[in-house]
Amino acid sequence: MSILINKNSRVVVQGITGSEGQFHSQQMVEYGTNIVAGVTPGKGGIKTINDTIPVFNLVSEAVEQKKANTSIIFVPPPFAADAIIESALSGIDVIVCITEGVPVRDMIKAKEIVKKNNSTLIGPNCPGVITIDECKLGIMPGFICKKGNIGVISKSGTLTYEAIDQLVNVGLGQTTAIGIGGDPVIGTTMKDCLTLFEKDTETEGVVIIGEIGGQMEIEAAQWAQNNMSKPIVGFIAGQTAPPGRRMGHAGAIVSGGDDTAEAKMRILEECGITVAQSVADIGSLMKNIMKTN
Repeated sequence: MSILINKNSRVVVQGITGSEGQFHSQQMVEYGTNIVAGVTPGKGGIKTINDTIPVFNLVSEAVEQKKANTSIIFVPPPFAADAIIESALSGIDVIVCITEGVPVRDMIKAKEIVKKNNSTLIGPNCPGVITIDECKLGIMPGFICKKGNIGVISKSGTLTYEAIDQLVNVGLGQTTAIGIGGDPVIGTTMKDCLTLFEKDTETEGVVIIGEIGGQMEIEAAQWAQNNMSKPIVGFIAGQTAPPGRRMGHAGAIVSGGDDTAEAKMRILEECGITVAQSVADIGSLMKNIMKTN
């Protein structure tokens, strides 16, 4: 099993004819992702990616003609929220938005429409989702992954890759890895992802990688304490960040409460999560936990 995406996902790429859309669509196809269509307004009727993928003007056309049920968005920030809304209104089940810098006001509106239409949004400002050996939906390097039984949830793209590498180095593979994004307004939270992994019979352990700022990690940990039967290894980035300073992601701002790295690490431990002091410890900690479970 897997969560969110699998080999049966029928993908439409919004912005497929742009440079980023072209490059990453090619990479996704080579990994085995089932891209059935692309969308670029005004370019409907052509074919792209080795003249194999039809391009439509609207997502609704890709849904109607190619039965697309999953979308990935490579659209500039001013238009990304509209692209999310278009997918949701067209009946797309899972929407992944790679775009960074989508205006917060636009995202608030888009998130509301996504929820009303029962779609799942990953991102924006994320590396995407990968279900190992089945479907790569985003910019993650597929070759670093190994099929296994550990789920990965991360706010950081780079640290997602690092966590995967740490797991592979100790002989542990992954089911699905999700980069949820680091913007102030994102579609899917850590708690949402933990809920999905808890239900997935193939996933036997989960890694969560958070960062300073906000309450998402705390909410996820408190939910996991009462609802999660599978072991979790957690890491919080930004341990040396000064209060009030943004570090990397737009959402990573410490206000001085329990959103510091130290406070989050303490709360995660209190909720029964094994906390890595360094990202380099993630793999070994998870391996030790899996041996004892």
